[in-house]
Amino acid sequence: MSTSKPVSTLELERPDKGALFVVTGPSGVGKSTLIRALMSRLPDLQFSVSATTRPPREGEVHGRDYHFLTQEGFAERLERGEFLEYATVYDRRYGTLRAPVEAAIDAGQSVLLDIDVQGARQVKQAYPGCIRVFILPPSVAALEQRLRTRGTDSEEVLRRRMSQVDEQLRGAPEFDYVVVNDKLHVAEAVFQGIFLAELSRIPRRRAAIDRVLAELQGPERPPL
Repeated sequence: MSTSKPVSTLELERPDKGALFVVTGPSGVGKSTLIRALMSRLPDLQFSVSATTRPPREGEVHGRDYHFLTQEGFAERLERGEFLEYATVYDRRYGTLRAPVEAAIDAGQSVLLDIDVQGARQVKQAYPGCIRVFILPPSVAALEQRLRTRGTDSEEVLRRRMSQVDEQLRGAPEFDYVVVNDKLHVAEAVFQGIFLAELSRIPRRRAAIDRVLAELQGPERPPL
């Protein structure tokens, strides 16, 4: 009988320094499903908490759901260059604060941003070392069918979503990686592989290398 226990999370040693991952793709492509599966396996990966000027809804907590800011406070932070990216949606402002992201990365945690192409461009300019992953549908027709099957949008909302697909898809070549979400189990494996490979790069694993190499210098090293 096997005594090994099932692994519910990937027991990956925390790197010396984390990474900033930007995930983008059109609505309905399956980003949320891929991200949930990934985060269940990488406990040191955290989802970025956005800042917003909209008032909190019932049950929302400042610092957990959003960083709730006034219009004036948001504008002051923007003027000081404290955002990695920001956007205005229906007269409300949303953005990603630089300080908490950098603090997490310096502590060895990695941060994931789920934003659109325009936001990804801003992050790339503000944080050139970010890793950008684009989730691509197998075809535009398949994407539209997924949105219709979901059944959560009116025909007007569906048309508006599809009108935004063209711009989103044309930005895909700018990214570092692409994951085609056709067969879910394949897409999950590719998506998770990207994160594992990036977190295994030499600059993020110097402590592990130095620890093993130090044994070569130890006085009690047994003969081979």
